[in-house]
Amino acid sequence: MAQQPHRTDELQHASFLLILAVVTLMMVVIVWPYATALLWAALAAIMFQPLYRWMLRTMRGRRNPAAFGSLLVIFFAVLLPAGWLATLVVEEAVTLVTSLQSNPVDLAAVFDTVYGALPRIAQEAVDRSGWADLSSAQVRLQELLTQSAGLIAAQAVSIGSGALGFVLAFGVGLYVMFFLLRDGERIGRTLLRTIPVERSISERLAQRFLGIVRATIKGSGVVGLVQGALGAITFVIVGLESALLFGVLMTIFALVPVIGAGAVYVPVGLWLLIAGDVWQGVFVLVVGFVVISSADNVLRPILVGRDTGIPDWIILVTTLGGISLLGFSGIVLGPLVAGLFLASWSILQEYRDEDERARELGGDLRVDASGHTPEAERLG
Repeated sequence: MAQQPHRTDELQHASFLLILAVVTLMMVVIVWPYATALLWAALAAIMFQPLYRWMLRTMRGRRNPAAFGSLLVIFFAVLLPAGWLATLVVEEAVTLVTSLQSNPVDLAAVFDTVYGALPRIAQEAVDRSGWADLSSAQVRLQELLTQSAGLIAAQAVSIGSGALGFVLAFGVGLYVMFFLLRDGERIGRTLLRTIPVERSISERLAQRFLGIVRATIKGSGVVGLVQGALGAITFVIVGLESALLFGVLMTIFALVPVIGAGAVYVPVGLWLLIAGDVWQGVFVLVVGFVVISSADNVLRPILVGRDTGIPDWIILVTTLGGISLLGFSGIVLGPLVAGLFLASWSILQEYRDEDERARELGGDLRVDASGHTPEAERLG
């Protein structure tokens, strides 16, 4: 009968854990419609924490005015220009697709130009491969353009019909960002004390997480923006239509390892050469290989100071996987999850190594019945 209270305590503890799990799951389900807004609010609060600290010093420790002032700076310096830029990009995309529909690309003429510039051996290889027949490719290109125009129109209708939801999510993100800027450090400390993980492990994970966020957004994000801006300026100089659209595409591709900004400026430069705009094509390719590609090597060490420790192939796979699951947010969330995954396993390995060293040290320093250690006996 003496064991009955102990069993009752275990049952009560298990019941509490079950209730905690159910309530947590319900909370996740309820806030899931605004998960993207909460994610970006948290990432923005982490990145703009230095701005908040500067505001806090300027306003002599008044947290509410400092958080509100930081939010105003973020809104007018980042969010409004980003919204205006997105509007221009959509307009250029619609214009480009409409222009290609009304004046389709003559693949046969392009092929004849490239084919004529090839040496005899290469021409014979092309003939044997069957690539000379471009009628099916022309049809597929027209179908692709028609589908692209329909997709852009559908997305525009979807955005218009979901304007209220977008405004609500945007407002929720700003509201949450205010409190995360003001109370982010305190909330972080509370979470570290609350989660059922050893304190040293949770602190290491938090430190790695902040480092990964900094490397992903401050490093990759800023470098991508710089490369996209340089590309847009280059395209404007050579008189390319939809230069802003191609610059934004270059920013997006610059965030993906292996692919990089070259996925945009190389095809554009080659297309200009094929179209007969020789100096424009050469200019785009030279600026791309010399200036745009070098921006990553120059800026990343300055902005980040160290690498994330994540192999490029893992960043590539997780970025593409994150995009397929979450859309644009996956560009950031994918590498973050990969970084936390690798950090968790590396911390586990560190603890195992520490345990092995502790066991080896304990074995060397064990004391026998006579009061001597084996090490002392060996030394005589």
